[in-house]
Amino acid sequence: MANAKKTLVIVESPSKAKTIGKYLGSNYKVIASVGHVRDLPKSKLGIDIDNDFEPQYIAIRGKGDIIKELKKEAKKASKVYLATDPDREGEAISWHLAYLLGIDVDQPCRIEFNEITKSTIKEAIKHPRKIELSLVDAQQARRVLDRLVGYQISPLLWRKVKKGLSAGRVQSAALKIICDRENEIKAFKPVEYWTIVAGFNKGKGFTAKLATKNNKKLVISNKEENDKTIKELKAGNYKVTAITRKSRNKKPFAPFTTSSMQQEASTKLNFNTRKTMMIAQQLYEGVEVHKKGTIGLITYLRTDSVRISAEAKGAAADFITEKYGKEYLGNNVYSNKRKDIQDAHEAIRPSNIDLTPDDLKDSLSNDQYKLYRLIWCRFMASQMTPAKFDGMLVDIQNGSYGFKANGSKLVFDGYQKVYKNNSDDDKDNILPDLDEGEELEIKSLKGEQNFTQPPSRFTEASLVRELEELDIGRPSTYAPIVATLSDRKYIKKEKKSLVPTELGFLVTGLMEEYFKEIVDVNFTADMEDKLDDVEAKGLEWKSIIRDFYGPFKKELEVADNAIEKVVVEDRPTGEMCELCGKPLVIKTGRFGEFIACSGYPECKNTKPIVKTVGVKCPKCGKGIVERHSRRGRVFYGCSGYPDCDQSYWYKPVDKKCPKCGSLLLEKKTKTSQLACSNPECGYKE
Repeated sequence: MANAKKTLVIVESPSKAKTIGKYLGSNYKVIASVGHVRDLPKSKLGIDIDNDFEPQYIAIRGKGDIIKELKKEAKKASKVYLATDPDREGEAISWHLAYLLGIDVDQPCRIEFNEITKSTIKEAIKHPRKIELSLVDAQQARRVLDRLVGYQISPLLWRKVKKGLSAGRVQSAALKIICDRENEIKAFKPVEYWTIVAGFNKGKGFTAKLATKNNKKLVISNKEENDKTIKELKAGNYKVTAITRKSRNKKPFAPFTTSSMQQEASTKLNFNTRKTMMIAQQLYEGVEVHKKGTIGLITYLRTDSVRISAEAKGAAADFITEKYGKEYLGNNVYSNKRKDIQDAHEAIRPSNIDLTPDDLKDSLSNDQYKLYRLIWCRFMASQMTPAKFDGMLVDIQNGSYGFKANGSKLVFDGYQKVYKNNSDDDKDNILPDLDEGEELEIKSLKGEQNFTQPPSRFTEASLVRELEELDIGRPSTYAPIVATLSDRKYIKKEKKSLVPTELGFLVTGLMEEYFKEIVDVNFTADMEDKLDDVEAKGLEWKSIIRDFYGPFKKELEVADNAIEKVVVEDRPTGEMCELCGKPLVIKTGRFGEFIACSGYPECKNTKPIVKTVGVKCPKCGKGIVERHSRRGRVFYGCSGYPDCDQSYWYKPVDKKCPKCGSLLLEKKTKTSQLACSNPECGYKE
């Protein structure tokens, strides 16, 4: 039996191969293709436009040894199963593997699974299927369309603007969304308004907000109106006119889809989308767990669906009942945002609910633990009862003026026992016992000036939400979109906000003028639907390319003739070069902006852009500046380094500690506070 042929199983990644190999045993050999093995060439368009857009696939450079090994193992195997990821991309990889290995795509050679557990893998092996060519064609359509756009507009930008730029079907639409938001912020004109809040002595004290006058919504626009209103209120009496008591339930959110996981990980864990997907991939493919071996910990990470299998629901029900009690077990129904989702995969959930985050803490890296805990808790919460609140709304009248006071109290925590959504900032606000008709004693009456605020800049989380709502791109594309825009220097991050650069505005302007449809969100969303129809309705994929390419080709020709060479002006700093006396300017390079001499190449003087904080170093008197550690963390250090090594992890302010005289630091967590930089002092304010 030593020479008995084995069944060959091919997956994409070595870690996935390692996990599955342990489950299948000695009669199987599991090896990895290490991603794609065949693709369009990098050095040219790779699409035969004159031959009905036929893709010209080649074996990927550098994959020769892997392909050789795959062919060798396939030749001596009794069967070959292609077990790539259960999505369009995975189906296409299997199709390319079948081509290279001479496997008949009409034979049952493809197996798929939504989670990497022993029972799921063994069950999948029992039910191989043919390669789904509709999935392959859907992937080909996207690949060819994106190649036609990217490989023909990007060289145009290289010639007309500068090398290294790029444009893309989804990327350019996303950049326009970010630029449009920035333009809204720049054009925004704040409007003044005032709020008046009354404080009352009843019980432990409570407040009510002025809301109406003569039963109509009241808007106070300036200080004069505010002062006049307060004067009239001081002359009147306050009486409770109505008390409304109402209970409300707050339902848990659905388990994670790809986009909601990316959003929540960004907000709660401060992970960027690329990092979230990388760690989720590790959790899906398998992690070495103490005393248990390599285990796949979550279901497939690329999904639009919130569906949960009956088995997973049952396991969660048993866990919740045993751990928290029957009163915590919910019966929640979730529906997908888009009705046309194919629902091929479940929502993202733990593969084994009994493996709690605490059980795995010692086996996972810190980041893996954080993301697994987020996924585990979100799924558990989705199967639990709503949180219940008792609410109280009090109407208070002073002549023609109406105030409102809201009170609420959490009476049953429900799903919040294990998980709080980003919107779950409910705090008990208990009002005293009041009676209708009761007169109240005023304690304070304050008017506060406010201004309407511009729309917020996008963060990675809010951009993903926007792209999803506008139906632009798909879960697998959100992380690469943000990464590409950042890598091309079209956007920069300020704290968590995505801010378009001058280059981003420039490229968007050119795209809007010459390629209107590419950056039009409605066109992009409509194209996504057509591409989905290749998979869902069997639409011929080349028909989409034909319809698109005719008008696009004309736009290319017009743009090439009309766009003059764009000179990207360097921004002057207002300072002179200390080496040659010529003006210093701000340039943009591969790693971002820097200061350089305008006399380049004769003078090669360069230096980094330094952000000062307006505080002098207590050691030597030079300025404190913002710096970055090797890992990218911001800290603050003396500009006289290395002669002076004074540094702080928090931003210094130009204020001395009243206790010991050291600099105060601005510490921002959930709240902001000033703290002494001297660790032995301990002063805070």
